[in-house]
Amino acid sequence: MTSCQRKDKDKYITIEGYAQGGIYSVTLNLKGVKEKPEDIRNAIQDILDEIDGTLSGYNKNSLLSRFNAGEDIVPNQLFMDAYDIGYQIYDETGGVVDVACAPLFDMWGFGFKTGEMPTDDEVEIARRNCGLGRCYDASDKFAAEKINAQDLLVENEPVLPQLNYNAIAQGYSCDLVAEYLYSIGVKDMLVNIGEIYCDGKNPTGQPWTVGIDKPVDGNDELGAQIQGVFKVPSGPHGVVTSGNYRKFYIKDGKKYAHTIDPRTGYPVDHSLLSATVIAENAMLADAYATYCMVMGLEASKEFFTGRTDMEACLIYDQDGEFKTWCTPGFILED
Repeated sequence: MTSCQRKDKDKYITIEGYAQGGIYSVTLNLKGVKEKPEDIRNAIQDILDEIDGTLSGYNKNSLLSRFNAGEDIVPNQLFMDAYDIGYQIYDETGGVVDVACAPLFDMWGFGFKTGEMPTDDEVEIARRNCGLGRCYDASDKFAAEKINAQDLLVENEPVLPQLNYNAIAQGYSCDLVAEYLYSIGVKDMLVNIGEIYCDGKNPTGQPWTVGIDKPVDGNDELGAQIQGVFKVPSGPHGVVTSGNYRKFYIKDGKKYAHTIDPRTGYPVDHSLLSATVIAENAMLADAYATYCMVMGLEASKEFFTGRTDMEACLIYDQDGEFKTWCTPGFILED
């Protein structure tokens, strides 16, 4: 009798845990799902543990950390897929989103190491030694049983490539968890791992509603100060906000944001405070939110104008006031 009720009625649960330096939350409808909640929780944790053991630069034993250290690794499917995705995004954004720029983030203090204020010469040297443009697209290179950073270089160079997936990792994590949920029959879900993937309806039977944090410097508590809320369009979508109001520091009166332009090697300095992007999956939304934060307001507006595959909300500073620009399908409510 209980089994029949579960098939016929909505039954939403929320699973929470710790991953990627914060709390994750997955809300899903068990209607039509045979797996027990504890089994779903364990499966989600297994996925996030595999991501940590593969792509985390903070886990010194991960495949990524060992690759960046120049060791031979046996790449798993996740490592290979992430590299392929990173290369695809690099091509699509013209090098604006580049996962092979770890030393630049490190030297500015926003990567896997504590950096100090670099000189212009140090920035230029690091910039020349970074970038996926130095590397093969790895479709044939990963055919070998083992691989190291030297194997990916197009030319024999002394400085090895180092990868940093922070621009896409959380969005990609959401997509992988959602992929598992689909595989067990879940139709209504909201996966929140710092970034968001959602599909179906919320527990009230309405579209999922997401809030955008006000981009005030030091606004570190999610949902504490809201710029506005919006209803996510029907169907599967990734929703990601990138901004420079949480990760930054001030030195000699100047603000240094965590968004680094790989083309110049320097933190960005423009009026765009945050970019929220809705795309078909969270990895793409993550990548293009980062793209906006590198390119700035006007270039981002130009990019999204006329596109039908993504929606965006840009919050920017104009003479000390917050202003918003949204694509037609992005309705922001107070």
